[in-house]
Amino acid sequence: MFQGILIEKDDAGYRASVQQIDDSQLPEGDVTVRVSHSSLNYKDGLAITGKGPVVRKFPMVPGIDIAGVVEASDHPDYRAGDRVLLNGWGVGETHWGGLAQKARLKGDWLVPLPAAFTPQQAVAIGTAGYTAMLCVLALERHGVKPADGEIVVTGAAGGVGSVAIAVLTKLGYTVVAVSGRPAEADYLKQLGAAEILERSAFAAPGKPLARERWAGAVDVVGSHTLANVCAAMKYRGVVTACGLAGGMDFPSTVAPFILRGVTLVGIDSVMCPRPERLAAWQRLATDLDPAKLGLIAHEISLAEAIPTAAQLMDGQVRGRVVVDVNR
Repeated sequence: MFQGILIEKDDAGYRASVQQIDDSQLPEGDVTVRVSHSSLNYKDGLAITGKGPVVRKFPMVPGIDIAGVVEASDHPDYRAGDRVLLNGWGVGETHWGGLAQKARLKGDWLVPLPAAFTPQQAVAIGTAGYTAMLCVLALERHGVKPADGEIVVTGAAGGVGSVAIAVLTKLGYTVVAVSGRPAEADYLKQLGAAEILERSAFAAPGKPLARERWAGAVDVVGSHTLANVCAAMKYRGVVTACGLAGGMDFPSTVAPFILRGVTLVGIDSVMCPRPERLAAWQRLATDLDPAKLGLIAHEISLAEAIPTAAQLMDGQVRGRVVVDVNR
């Protein structure tokens, strides 16, 4: 038996609770992991609260991030005692995830835990930080350099935004943070933001083209925010889009793309191929100051994850939430 959060949906309704789970209930997989830490992401908040149709099978253990030690393996790349990490691949949606003390997974989904990080630090980075790094790599791949000008990061006080600011600043970029939480201004400046702008300036419908300002962008919001960011890009600027916290719609025009040559790059972290995952984690090991994780993340127990998920959905959580599943 092991402890975990189980989401159930039946005639009694939709609910999430901490329960004792029998090993026999674990799903199919060729690697069994003794989980040490997971985290709370936006997608986990949707799953636990039921505010979004994230969970595809019931019952379900949420948790799209996993760090732990291999307990048993039939996969050629892993053996008992290996430290491993997982982000995405549908865990917590279609396959049991990391908010439990044990997980059975496909070995092809795992990556070795980078030596630069403890399990707690790796999950403090988690899917959010790994997604932020994918955005940075995309900006670099499309030729955006620090000398080209400011990079705007929306949803800046969240997990993706926090890591993006820390990494971009260390790489020498000038970062402008967009946030709807004025109280987090000092936090964002500590991460390296040169300026903080109010979210409301981006949230309403804007002009097809605005004054050119941004050389690059990391957007986690979507909707009008993404449209307004695109409208204010410099000639041949690059926007990376990786979230929908403000909505799935994109009420824009083709003007930024055909008049200024703007590039909009979609960032998917869930099914991202293994080589790109490994590259992102290798770069995080060199380009993210581990000391910043003390600012970005805080740790809670497994039992605290359910009420914290509700706070996350209400926009009351800063940075990253690490869940120690063994306390």
